[in-house]
Amino acid sequence: MITTIHRRPWTCINCLSRQRRSQTSLATGATTSHIAQDRLHLFTNHVAPRANHDDRTLRQVFDSQPFWEDFSKKQKKLFRRSHGLFRNRHLTSRVGFQAFANISLERCKKLVTKILGLSSIDGFREIVRDLDTLSDLLCRVIDLSDFVRATHPDVGFQEAATAAYAQMFEYMNVLNTTRGLYDQLQKAMDTPEVVESWSEEERMTAQILMKDFSKSAIDLPDAQKQTFVQLSNEIVELGSAFVDNIRPDSSYVALDAGSFGGIDPAIARNHLMRTGKLMLPVGGMEAIMALRTVNDEQTRRKIYVAGKTSAASQIHRLKKLLQRRAKIGRLAGFSSYAHLTLADKMAKSPGSVKKFIQGLYQSNHGCVRTEFDLLYQLKQADMSKSGQSSSFHAWDREYYSNKVVSQIRQKTRHADSLNQYFSLGTVMQGLSRLFSRLYGVRLVPGEAILGETWNDDVRRVDVMDEQDGHIAVLYCDLFERPGKNPNPAHFTVRCSRRISEDEIAEAASESGSTKAEDWATDGMASSRNSEGDLYQLPTIALICDFARPHPSRPALLSFREMQTLFHEMGHALHSVLGRTAMQNVSGTRCATDFAELPSVLMEHFAADPRVLGLFARHWQTDEPLPYRMVQDEIKLHRRFEGAEVETQLLLAMLDQQYHSSIALDPDFDTTAEYHSVMDQYATIPEPKETSWQGQFGHLFGYGATYYSYLFDRAIAGKIWQDVFQRTHDGALSGEAGHLFREEVLRWGGSRDGWHCIAGVLHDDSLAAGDEAAMAKVGEWGVHD
Repeated sequence: MITTIHRRPWTCINCLSRQRRSQTSLATGATTSHIAQDRLHLFTNHVAPRANHDDRTLRQVFDSQPFWEDFSKKQKKLFRRSHGLFRNRHLTSRVGFQAFANISLERCKKLVTKILGLSSIDGFREIVRDLDTLSDLLCRVIDLSDFVRATHPDVGFQEAATAAYAQMFEYMNVLNTTRGLYDQLQKAMDTPEVVESWSEEERMTAQILMKDFSKSAIDLPDAQKQTFVQLSNEIVELGSAFVDNIRPDSSYVALDAGSFGGIDPAIARNHLMRTGKLMLPVGGMEAIMALRTVNDEQTRRKIYVAGKTSAASQIHRLKKLLQRRAKIGRLAGFSSYAHLTLADKMAKSPGSVKKFIQGLYQSNHGCVRTEFDLLYQLKQADMSKSGQSSSFHAWDREYYSNKVVSQIRQKTRHADSLNQYFSLGTVMQGLSRLFSRLYGVRLVPGEAILGETWNDDVRRVDVMDEQDGHIAVLYCDLFERPGKNPNPAHFTVRCSRRISEDEIAEAASESGSTKAEDWATDGMASSRNSEGDLYQLPTIALICDFARPHPSRPALLSFREMQTLFHEMGHALHSVLGRTAMQNVSGTRCATDFAELPSVLMEHFAADPRVLGLFARHWQTDEPLPYRMVQDEIKLHRRFEGAEVETQLLLAMLDQQYHSSIALDPDFDTTAEYHSVMDQYATIPEPKETSWQGQFGHLFGYGATYYSYLFDRAIAGKIWQDVFQRTHDGALSGEAGHLFREEVLRWGGSRDGWHCIAGVLHDDSLAAGDEAAMAKVGEWGVHD
């Protein structure tokens, strides 16, 4: 297969749902205890004068609107015409998308002809690079267009990008069923003299391409191949419809007068009828708030069941989706869709996933029981006063959890002022200082030229490496605006790839007065590394939805928002430092159950006192952040961590069950399977009349891989403790950063994830990546 079927921004499970919890960790042990005092020590920035200037400017371009307006106009004044979106020479207007797609398509066809005509040993030695270049030509258009159609505020640009995307996507599907490409790659892989000439990266890319070809049923007879294509199309249609219809069966639940005591008065005012009844919307935040505050147990039950019940049509849609996936798995030669999907993941098989889930379930069980016992005691105390049911039910969890959290909040007087220490500019400054210490790279504000960005408040940031100079470009679109998707996301607009001298020579013959290197990269960012090789640079867009700054002060982030930015920057860091010669394995183009590791690890840094000491200070007084404020915030958000992990485990179990061979049974019932999992593993029983699986949207985008986020959280916690907390410098250890960069980040997807983990943890027993290794990760537990 030439490239991944569904291109989408790299957004993790938590990013998409916007129900981020606070994955944080206190630094422990003697190496950091002297820092967690009343105020954090602000570390001296021992860097070159130019770097100090860039450091100050970085803060100002995000914190000072007048400074930003002056800074952003400097380069734009020098140009009278647009130089193209992302400096892509084709995209000076919306019309350019068609030209970009056509030119790329012609280059693809020329390359396909070359590959299909290969017959010599020397020719086959080049086939992996040729196929990777072909993939890159497709992705240049598909990835950029996908971003523009999702983010650009101009509808005309969105429509033009959608047309270009569809054109290239259609051609990609043709290539994915072109038997000749598969046969040529197979010939090359069957020739020892050819394989021996490939680099490790080329071999990994060849293996990935072969697996992807196999997954697309390339070797099936024509009739079965047609069935495969038809099923694939139906899955896309059903999945899209499933996601579009995620909502409870009923939009409102009617609450009788006098039954909703304790509810927020604002909610009551908004939905109270003249009859005295309250028509409460279900499925949204107002229903959650009602579950937390309504005193009457039967009313809470009514709200809970209504919110957890899906429409019969949605349940039927889900069943059809899962059945077609099961058929796809069988057609591809696997016993289930889960076996098909997991074959190229770190887990490798459903059995290994089960081992991980079981290990983590046992590790987490004691924590859940402790939390549950506390809530049960609170209900028992209430029961003795009011005579309510002594049993603890699913609709009681939010209510009594909220009581505990409210008590903690009452003792925390400064929670609302924590954001005063996190201006957006200082957080960006802190990220740059952290990356400099750990990885030898820093963030430098760049001056965008006319037409380069899609909105006036998008900041360009260049990533500079101590050895290789300019290595990546980040476009930071971090402020809210009407019509903008509120979900935080990391888009890889263009991946890293080494541009061969043959490509440059070919470009020179076509480019006319344009520099050949610019022609070969469409004008987008490129540079030569320390060895003289030309690379197209990773081009990344970071999207957040932070409140815009007031005229009198900068944008101030909550602790959670600061963590979100660290998380998304972890994805970006992976794209930046996973700077491979092959774009197929660049950055986050790795196994799904490995991709969250760098971003989850960054959340640990976001709560570390040494790291906060790099930047966290009051935006007005410049006073360092009192770390006790962070400790209080962490304590608050980790109070029911066990229950949160159990919820994720239950969903991971359900995901595996749905994508097993059971979906092919004639009497397959998604509701029965949902309750089977809940009855067997949930600490708090689920009401039998619910059917929440119709609202489990990640079943489409993360089918058979929902365990991935918990898996990477467990690994990140282990690396945090064993690598970044066992040196004198702790989280700021350059030695630890170098180890993580060399063993994990720099490889992108070109190295088996298990070898990366074994290398960074110095634990060879993990390298096999077998069921024992999966169970071991589960036993580590999730310790944020």
